[in-house]
Amino acid sequence: MGGTDVTDGWDWRRPGGSPAPAEGPVPGQPPPGAEGGTTSPWWSDALADPWRDPYAPAAVIVPATVPAGTGEPEPVTDPDVPTRPGLRQVVLISLITALLAGSLGSALTYAFLRGGDGPVLGAQTGQAPALAQRKPESLAGVAERVLPSVVTVRVASFGGTSEGSGFVVSADGYIVTNDHVVADGPGRATVVFHDGSTAAGRVVGQEPESDIAVLKVTRGGLTPVQFGDSDALAVGDPVLAMGSPLSLANTVTAGIVSALDRTLRAGEPGGPTRYYAAIQTDAAVNHGNSGGPLVDSGGRVVGVNSTIKSLVADGQEAGNIGLAFAIPINQAKRVTEEIIGTGKARRTVIGADFAGTGVAGGGVRLNVVDPAGPAAAAGMRNGDVVMRLAGHPMTDPADPVALVRKYAPGSVVAVEYRRGSARHHTSVTLAADAK
Repeated sequence: MGGTDVTDGWDWRRPGGSPAPAEGPVPGQPPPGAEGGTTSPWWSDALADPWRDPYAPAAVIVPATVPAGTGEPEPVTDPDVPTRPGLRQVVLISLITALLAGSLGSALTYAFLRGGDGPVLGAQTGQAPALAQRKPESLAGVAERVLPSVVTVRVASFGGTSEGSGFVVSADGYIVTNDHVVADGPGRATVVFHDGSTAAGRVVGQEPESDIAVLKVTRGGLTPVQFGDSDALAVGDPVLAMGSPLSLANTVTAGIVSALDRTLRAGEPGGPTRYYAAIQTDAAVNHGNSGGPLVDSGGRVVGVNSTIKSLVADGQEAGNIGLAFAIPINQAKRVTEEIIGTGKARRTVIGADFAGTGVAGGGVRLNVVDPAGPAAAAGMRNGDVVMRLAGHPMTDPADPVALVRKYAPGSVVAVEYRRGSARHHTSVTLAADAK
């Protein structure tokens, strides 16, 4: 049409009138006009152009659809990628942790100080039993039952105040103690009871050689002790000693019977000689226990605590070393009954005097035999050597006297004696002293 060759350097104009590139679009680059986000419909339609040069390189690119109002696709974040907390988050977490720790510490401290739900020390045990729940035969049960009958005895004299112990033997006010507790007094005493109340007491009677005295207070409704049988004791039996050692009222100590019929001779200078066929015990007994009860495991009185042995020099205060001695209650009870009944007690005798020393080879010698006494009636004579009395070997002149005092007048004891080289056995019926 007009004779012009459309292939000689000219091509259809794009919008804007710029000439077409000589070689067409460059491969790999967007087509002209794509930079602005839109493409000329003429250019997009070029492949269908019947007048297009079939030998010119061309690239047809269809642009991706971009959401309206954005120039780029929305970025996508991987949820599994760890993120670093910000400073604000670190401060907030630290503050909350500190508050919780402080509150917990305060709560635990408060609970511990109040003894609530704080730490518990030691193994958990059942509730401690009340005193009333203790078995009557236990040591605590025995002490609870006997202590109301135990008293403190105070005797004022010109030499000062003597203090010992005692126990109630009748509801109407008779009390047993040692003779040496009241011996230096004017015949009166102050009796202090378990509850701390006091009463004036008078001495009803005394038996110095047996070391027993009886007091009487004007008060009724007292609780007397229960008597046991001292002849039924055995070595090893448990016992309790009660009294006021060293002025410590209502004291209880425990031990066992260490020996029976332990013969002793004691007494103060210028005073009477006292004889004991005693119950030996290792229960702690000290000054002030004198006259108090020795009690068996059933709460029965089996002896009267009277004397102790101690390793001290003259003039020093004696203390317990595990050797204490009590008068058998069978003897003390008999003497008490006689004192209450007659004001005095009889002394049991064998009717003979003994030489002052023992005999080589064992035994004690009869120095003087009363012709009308029990020993003579049993066939014994001056010079005979007593080897055994009631089964006990004789080694000291105090031995037969102490053992005889233990028995009541009229008791029969077996005696083994030696005359020359011959051994003899006899039975002696003991008698009461004529004094």
